[in-house]
Amino acid sequence: MPTMTAATLVGRKGFCSAQLLNSSQAASNIKLSGEEFMSKLLDRRWTLQNPDTKIHQIIVSPVQRQNGVGSFANVSFFNNTEPYLGNKMIDENQGPSFYILRDDLLHPLVNGNKARKLDALFPLMEDYSVTDVVTCGGCQSAHTAAVAVSCAERGLKSHLLLRGEQPEILTGYNLISTMYGNVTYVPRSFYAHRKGMLQSHASLVAGHTGSIVHCNEIIEECFSIRTSERHLKKVIIVNEGASDAIAMLGIFRLVQYLSQDHLLGRKRTLNFIVDAGTGTTAIGLGLGALCLGLPWKVTAVMLADKIDAYREQESRLISDFKRQFHFTLDDHKLNEVDVGIVHWVDRCHERKFGNVLQGEIEACQQIAQQTGILVDPVYTLAAWEMATLLRSKNAEDDADVVMLHTGGTLGLFGLAQRYKSYFHKLKDRLPASE
Repeated sequence: MPTMTAATLVGRKGFCSAQLLNSSQAASNIKLSGEEFMSKLLDRRWTLQNPDTKIHQIIVSPVQRQNGVGSFANVSFFNNTEPYLGNKMIDENQGPSFYILRDDLLHPLVNGNKARKLDALFPLMEDYSVTDVVTCGGCQSAHTAAVAVSCAERGLKSHLLLRGEQPEILTGYNLISTMYGNVTYVPRSFYAHRKGMLQSHASLVAGHTGSIVHCNEIIEECFSIRTSERHLKKVIIVNEGASDAIAMLGIFRLVQYLSQDHLLGRKRTLNFIVDAGTGTTAIGLGLGALCLGLPWKVTAVMLADKIDAYREQESRLISDFKRQFHFTLDDHKLNEVDVGIVHWVDRCHERKFGNVLQGEIEACQQIAQQTGILVDPVYTLAAWEMATLLRSKNAEDDADVVMLHTGGTLGLFGLAQRYKSYFHKLKDRLPASE
């Protein structure tokens, strides 16, 4: 291959994405500002045609109900679908409010943070000529469904390892995963050892003549691939929830889009609220904001683990990001940080993950009826609760609250199947009308 300058590599989107940032020689010869680094990092092919998302404003109003039920018994919501954004604030006379990013509308089946985390990954798979994808998730995993649909749309085969037993009736994301992909149910004791489980299954898929690459290795593999290498199958392993540094690139793209002056801008102090499963989305938001020097805070509601595990995940992803993309920002505070870019918090009220309560389901019903927005009782409701809490009380700072809707609403079907009695009661206990 003839010698190429760093600028030449960056301009060749079809060659292999982000090669400038994976060339140690180029990295040692160039120092970039935050905006330059982000621009070059995002100069690639994407899965989503554009990074756009609809932005709504949710106005929170106190109400008095004699027989109020659910988490929001004393408040009501109004959805302003055309908020005035940019440098000016929305009229505060309307009452407390927060913004919501409608990423749940990105795709009928692949939406929310799942679509964002796959945004950069699938073009890289095409660069590497991947034929099969192996990943895992819970029985009602939105991640595995998103991978299955995305693979099928591109002629790839997906192999999905789902935790637990096959339900009596397939519904929700479980049904989507089964319709679009190849599902294998895995005993919980085996699933607990995810790394070995994924590697073992990938080996079965690859056979004797195939090759295997992990998601966090694909950039290096793509950069160093030799044309003489020929495999009948090229299998990629994607971690549970796509918790890899590459997955954060789609989140960075969203951050850059939102920072435009006619949207959220770069000067306003914002507090982003996101529900956290693996925590990858929250960490991507924090890293993206830090790279661009934005005055944005990220608050993540912990729903799948304890704070020590989330901080460990944060440290791992930041380290992987620096290693994979040869972080080259000159005199930038991200050079020193390895944790602390996300504010991890517990859910607003005490509960156990997966224990769906009647009040939470009724809260989802109230939000749907008053705003036309569907959230699920486990994940996105937790973010809505936190956003409402921050805007309903006198906050210590003047930050505007922005909730990222991470999708996942098809999970309601699986929950309704599992908790039939709770959903059956909805017809008898509708929230009081305003």
